Amino acid sequence: MGQHSGIGVLDKALAVLHSVAESPCGLAELCDRTGLPRATAHRLAAGLETHRLLGRDTEGRWQIGPAVSELAARGDDPLRAAGAAVLPRLREITGESVQLYRREGNERVCVAALEPPAGLRDTVPVGARLPMTAGSGAKVLLAYADAAVQQEVLMAAKFTGRTLSDVRRRGWAQSVAEREPGVASVSAPVRDQRGTVVAAISVSGPIDRMGPRPGARWAADLLAAAGAVSERL
Repeated sequence: MGQHSGIGVLDKALAVLHSVAESPCGLAELCDRTGLPRATAHRLAAGLETHRLLGRDTEGRWQIGPAVSELAARGDDPLRAAGAAVLPRLREITGESVQLYRREGNERVCVAALEPPAGLRDTVPVGARLPMTAGSGAKVLLAYADAAVQQEVLMAAKFTGRTLSDVRRRGWAQSVAEREPGVASVSAPVRDQRGTVVAAISVSGPIDRMGPRPGARWAADLLAAAGAVSERL
């Protein structure tokens, strides 16, 4: 269940939160992911739901609740603030889901996200932790990470070091059915005032709409949005 604080119930509750953040799930799958007994997993998830840290999707599965993003929004995070100013316009242009990711170790964390108002969408909740081994956002963040991190992640990645070289050369990355079947995405790097890559901004959606070469369609808009976020930093 990851790191342990020595406070058993807290560690278990966080294990539930992190598991649901990966993707919505029901009780049986939650037990499989966390290793918790059925009664314990249900009690913790129900308690987190009461506090709006978890919610339910249309199929009755638990998903990350609104209180998570509400709490995160209260923090003084320049990256999140910059994303809040830019992501709405990017969603309007593309009509797809948009996200902002930050790398934490060998994971990427969604720090901001917006979804289209209707239709199929790629839902990534704020706070979700995704692996660095697949997806255009992972490629962008890893392409500018140090060599040791790259070597460690590439051992299990669905892409190669050549892919990362291509990302650095052209300034954006794309993926098709790499992180999740049926989903395509495009991402570009966000830089701070020193030019260091601190985040990846992404557009994602069904392959049927994004197409087999999503970069050809949306890379220019992604680069413009990444530049706008960078300027605000």
